[in-house]
Amino acid sequence: MAAMALSGWVCVVTGASRGIGRGIALQLSEAGATIYITGRQVKTLQQTAAEVNERGGHCLPVVCDSSREGDIKELFERVQREQNGRLDMLVNNAYSGVQEIFDNMGKKFWEMDPAIWDSINNTGLRGHYYCSVYAARMMVAQGKGLIVIISSMGGLKYLFNVPYGVGKAACDRLAADIAVELRSRGVASVSLWPGAVRTELVHHNILQNENLQGTNQKWKEAFINGETTEMSGKCIVELAKDKSLMSLTGKVLFTCDLARRYGLQDVDGRSITDYTSLKFLLMQVPYLSWLSVVTPSVLRVPRFVLSLATGKF
Repeated sequence: MAAMALSGWVCVVTGASRGIGRGIALQLSEAGATIYITGRQVKTLQQTAAEVNERGGHCLPVVCDSSREGDIKELFERVQREQNGRLDMLVNNAYSGVQEIFDNMGKKFWEMDPAIWDSINNTGLRGHYYCSVYAARMMVAQGKGLIVIISSMGGLKYLFNVPYGVGKAACDRLAADIAVELRSRGVASVSLWPGAVRTELVHHNILQNENLQGTNQKWKEAFINGETTEMSGKCIVELAKDKSLMSLTGKVLFTCDLARRYGLQDVDGRSITDYTSLKFLLMQVPYLSWLSVVTPSVLRVPRFVLSLATGKF
């Protein structure tokens, strides 16, 4: 059955007690995978595990702080032991800096406590590297596997703050560079960019906040029409099934591109925003927005143009 296309797969999803990680775990469960989900709180992990099991997957919650190498090592040793060395997929999603980002919105880097760097990047970058190391050892031994790193457009242009953007750019580079060394071993590595996602923290800090002004109000408008937390999971399931997966290794992939590639809609039946369409981009520029009315939605900006927009060279 297509719905159980990942039956027999063993997956690890970090930071899966809520948000995008939870949504990914739910979608992998519907596809029949066995999933190890990680997080720092037992209660929320168990809640996600219960939902995953209800959808037909086999879920094993593991308390793991992705900023601690010992926790990560124990996680993969457990997977190695319990699954006889099998690991098909790692989704590096754990991230601990979201609340700090909201709390420091509008501040410059010199106005913030420099420790925000660790809050954002110890789990969301350093932890991804450690997890990738341990996962790759198992995947290389079996000659196949998929590593997905959840990143964002902050890797391309300034977004939120300096530590956030540097960390996301590094995540994209991590996915690309490990792909170079894993390609000949049959293991794929990609960076996935969701669009604006309506996570629990976004609901609390943005969508339910009646006092937002200026730039923050624009963020609210973007998130109102954002993706559900499960959209990334739908994309990852299809990506795992793709027979030409290795042709995508090392690349940055947009959820909107994958939705178009695989004919996907969000779980609530909506088509997700295509952030690379010329029509959408024109709508973001006040003096050019009128052109969006006459611009076909099928026209998209080539990826190399997005790279040029960073102005690094």
